[in-house]
Amino acid sequence: MAADGARAAGARTNAACGVLMGYGERDSESQRWIRAFLDGLHQQAWVVGSTIAIEYRWTTGGVERMRPYAAELVALNPDVIFAASSPALASMRQESSSIPIVFVNVADPVGQGFVASLAHPGGNITGFTSGEYSMAGKWIELLKVIQPSLTRTAVLVHLDTAPYFPLYWQVIERAASKLAVNPVSIPVRDAADIERTISGIEDVSSTGLVVTPSAFMSVHRDRIIAVAAQRRLPAIYGWNYYARSGGLLSYGIDAPDLFRRSALYIDQILKGSKPADLPVQQPTKFELVINLKTAKALGLDVPLQLQQIADEVIE
Repeated sequence: MAADGARAAGARTNAACGVLMGYGERDSESQRWIRAFLDGLHQQAWVVGSTIAIEYRWTTGGVERMRPYAAELVALNPDVIFAASSPALASMRQESSSIPIVFVNVADPVGQGFVASLAHPGGNITGFTSGEYSMAGKWIELLKVIQPSLTRTAVLVHLDTAPYFPLYWQVIERAASKLAVNPVSIPVRDAADIERTISGIEDVSSTGLVVTPSAFMSVHRDRIIAVAAQRRLPAIYGWNYYARSGGLLSYGIDAPDLFRRSALYIDQILKGSKPADLPVQQPTKFELVINLKTAKALGLDVPLQLQQIADEVIE
């Protein structure tokens, strides 16, 4: 099956849920998230294929590519829709203002106009935001610890899938100023732009790389990690699974936890609750993951104290 495609839901059951994933179906992390979501449904006593049918659409593209899949899900008239990523939610919002929608991995639902407020979302949309902007300060701090000579950091961003970037940037600037580090934002437009942009970073001996969270970065993380390694750039990433994929450091939310918790809202809506009455939930779990193998390849000594506070250390 192609990554941008559908999976049949099977026989008709008591409840129907449409799922629009802004990530590739073959991506191991995407599958991990879905397993957490299904585990959450199971905890609420929903049995897939028996008491609930799930129709999936997967796409790694932007809003324009997602719109046809969003329209397909709306045409099926499910009881609730689960949208993962900001582009996925934007597509669903354009297609329906009546079907209840639960979102996850959306960094700035208020600023992007998806909900009126976190406490009182209003309308047909609620969910679980991934936006905790204070963690951006930790990215700079952690890079400085692992590379004391750090005086400059390049901040990689894909603005089309991270319109909330200015909120991270404000925190990055404040943290960098306290540590005498000069931050420079470097936007990328598409996959072909990744190597050119990172390869253009100069003076890598005193420069670090921050990769800000977005659906684009997640989809292309292997390439980003590979180019950073080629350039011998110490890099920190905003999702914990980047370090498991070979990145040096990652500090960010526990995405599977959000997916698992999202199932509770699906359950409540299927039992009669309205999205407008369910406040948007924020992340509660954060993880620091360190890849010692990558650190060794870069010639970096990871302080023992930093290893001790990490949630996971990859040997």
